[in-house]
Formats: sequence, C-alpha cells, structure tokens
Amino acid sequence: MTDRSTLADRFVASTAWAGATRKPLAGDASNRRYDRLHLDGKTAVLMDAPRDKGEDIRPFVRIARFLSSLGLSAPAIMAEDVENGFLLLEDLGDNLFAKVIPRQPELERPLYEAATDALIHLHKSPPPDDLKPYDPAVMLDMAALAWRWYLGGALAEDTTSEHAFRAAFARVLQAHASATPVLIQRDYHAENLLWLPDRDGPARVGLLDFQDAMKGHPAYDLVSVLQDARRDVPPAIEEAMITRYIAATGQDDTAFRAAYAVLGVQRNLRILGVFGR
Repeated sequence: MTDRSTLADRFVASTAWAGATRKPLAGDASNRRYDRLHLDGKTAVLMDAPRDKGEDIRPFVRIARFLSSLGLSAPAIMAEDVENGFLLLEDLGDNLFAKVIPRQPELERPLYEAATDALIHLHKSPPPDDLKPYDPAVMLDMAALAWRWYLGGALAEDTTSEHAFRAAFARVLQAHASATPVLIQRDYHAENLLWLPDRDGPARVGLLDFQDAMKGHPAYDLVSVLQDARRDVPPAIEEAMITRYIAATGQDDTAFRAAYAVLGVQRNLRILGVFGR
C-alpha cells in the first residue's frame, strides 16, 4: 500500500505547485491534515483527507463552490483528487478571529459585525436542494446526546428523565425552531473565521470547516458565533449583532429572539454530549 506522504507528493507534482516545499499546519477535530505549500514566494494549502478514515472531500468542494458563487470567501479549489482524498486550496492566511482579537481588541466589534454581515448575505440565497435538514427532529436527537454521553458518564442510565426531556424539548423546538431554512455551516465561530481586511463587504470573512453544512434555522450560525464555547463574546456585542441581523433581514424580533434562545440551549446540550463522549 502506498503511504499518504507518497500519494500527497504525487498529487502536488501533478499540479502547478510541483516542487513546492511543505510545512504542516494545525489540524482540526478530524482525521484531516493540512500542509502549507511554498513556491516562488506564493503559498497554497494541501488538505489530506484519507477516505479509509471516513473522510470525503466532496462535501467540502460542493459547499466551497456554492459559497464562492455568492461572493463569500471560501478557499478556492485549485486542484482535487477525490479518489485519494486530496485538495489544493487557496491560502486565506492565519488571521483567525480568535487570534486577531487578542492582538487588536479594538477590532472585536468590527469583526463580529463582519461575521454577522456575512451571514446576512448568505441567508439572502436559498440553500442547495441536496443539503440534509437540521430540523427539530434532528436537533432533538443532537440535544439528547447530553443525556447519553454527558450525564450517562457521571450517573446511572436514566431513560425516564431522557424521555421526559425529549417530550418537553420537542414541543419547544416545534414552537420556536421552525423557519424557512438557510444554509447553516454549523461550526461558524472565531476559530474558523479568518479576517481578510483587503477584501470588500462580506468577502472580508474567510470561511473554514463548512463541509458538514446542512439547511436549518437562520439563527443557528448566529448563535454559534455569538455564544462561542471557546471564547466569551461581550454581552453588548452579542445584543448588538442580534439587533443588526434582525434589522437587516426583517425577521420578527420576538420570534427570532425566542428561536435564538432555544437554539442556544440545543447547541450547548449537543456540545456537552459530544465532548463528554
């Protein structure tokens, strides 16, 4: 069996980046690996997503091209090898929101305004038809992971309380989390957003880690970025961005805020379950 490094070398050699040097980049919570390529003063990113470990580059490619078609800054696809799981991507740099804000605190609000505006722009367009729905039934299953993997790891299994939770939360989701769906990236937060100040409008926000996109409630990604599990967003900024989104999209204020609150509970229960596994 040919090892991944040899396959990667062959893939790069088949592109305009033949002869580039490679340096590892920090990965994410997956089996994907990333290298930065350097050639003649330019850079690109190599994604290594082995199929035998459950990775599939096709969703990333499909969503990247959709986002780019709307004028948003997903990495451009420069070359692909679906069979072996390699992508050559535009390098959007290292200016993650999570790194820029500590260095330049005065940019915190402008960055969150840009992230909110990128969602406003995205939500003007209907999602691709083939995206799976992140509807109340799916959200309920995801929230219930907190019982199975978080509480279940600390307490004896309690199916009675899980059933009671499911019944109660299903009613809440049906009442407040149903809406005309949009594309939701599901990991829209400061560790996955890049600041691209030389670009214009919503393109100033570089997008990463969107391959698990689904179609769901317009508030979902706003909750993701403003109720970030990895950093505390100041309450004044959170409130201002909710108001900004509602004003720009014409959402009903009361209904949207109720959905935002419910989706915040749902998302945090899912996170508890996943990381308690």
